[in-house]
Amino acid sequence: MKILHISDLHFGPPYLPRVGQAMIDLAPKLNPDAIVVSGDLTQRAKREQFVAAREFLDQLPKCPMLVIPGNHDVPLYRVKERLTDPLGLYREIITDDLAPVLKMDEAIIVGLDSTSPRRAISNGRIVPSQLEHSGQVFRSASPELCKILVAHHHFAPAPDNLRDNAMPKAKRAINQFVDQGVEMILGGHLHRAYIGNSLDFYSGNHRDRGIVIVQCGTTTSRRGRGREREKNSFNLIEIASETLTITHHMFFDEQGDFAALSRHQFPRHGRVFK
Repeated sequence: MKILHISDLHFGPPYLPRVGQAMIDLAPKLNPDAIVVSGDLTQRAKREQFVAAREFLDQLPKCPMLVIPGNHDVPLYRVKERLTDPLGLYREIITDDLAPVLKMDEAIIVGLDSTSPRRAISNGRIVPSQLEHSGQVFRSASPELCKILVAHHHFAPAPDNLRDNAMPKAKRAINQFVDQGVEMILGGHLHRAYIGNSLDFYSGNHRDRGIVIVQCGTTTSRRGRGREREKNSFNLIEIASETLTITHHMFFDEQGDFAALSRHQFPRHGRVFK
């Protein structure tokens, strides 16, 4: 099973049409079984930006797609709208489902809305009711399925010198996700990729495995940060019976296309490399 993981499209002034078209052209060649979009489809949550984002998504391969909002999909300066109907346009144009679940033959993917318009401008929150929801979904799933959690905001900081703060109570969430059997967390927000393991940051429960963390950079905007400053990236995730493989792709201006930059492989829970 292959999952195309894109994030932080930022339709509006930061969006790069040339890069977006390259993504649209390449996606069918990757032959994904599912597509995950981990938030920030727009720059300022305006109607025309959501419409452009919807048109972009509609040009991607026709396979199951899970989309969640990011903090930029909530109005920033339209204060009344932010307080009374923060995701109104997102729900109207992109999807009304703020707790999406994809059930596939080899994986079950749960998306959580980590936006917190009344408590934070940039950072997010995951509340206990959302942890209960993910637990119910994962516990009801077949144990053979790969359990994947998607949230826009990061549960662990990137291992660099930019020092982004993770979500409040991130450790609590990670511990519960480990207990729920989650094998992988997909996210965005940082505008640079990071692929590692929750044990890099939290000792947590079940220290024999932890959770593979897959952060995506900004796929189609000029807002890359850190090592991906002014760069664009996405991840291709391959789920096999014994392994999880994540291939990180970056856009190269010289070629005008994305190319694989690095590959990371992890054994599935309960397995070891042979």
